[in-house]
Amino acid sequence: MKKLNLILLLLFCLLQYRLWFGDGNIPEVRRLHLRTHELAIESAKLRERNKELEADVVDLKEGLDAVEERARQDLGMIKTDEIFIQVIDAASKKRPPPPPMREEHPRQPASPAAGQLELPSED
Repeated sequence: MKKLNLILLLLFCLLQYRLWFGDGNIPEVRRLHLRTHELAIESAKLRERNKELEADVVDLKEGLDAVEERARQDLGMIKTDEIFIQVIDAASKKRPPPPPMREEHPRQPASPAAGQLELPSED
């Protein structure tokens, strides 16, 4: 009876070893399930992107509205009878840096400006 119990215990340990450390063990199966879930999410995102791209292709093939919209947005094109107005947000508008300061020399007496005559004083 003891030998049978020892054989059964040894067989149980061997099966436990294969379950935890052998080919197809429990941690590997869990890791594969997580990876499958991640790939399913990524695949759903890619399917949605493909649907959007297919809709763009159909719009570009069938109508001129999509082509015109792309030309306006990407290339900045306007029609010949349109006026282009660009609105710049005051918050994003950067002021140019002030010009560099120059050293000023002591002022000379002002000479008459071009085209002006100096009148003699009446003393």
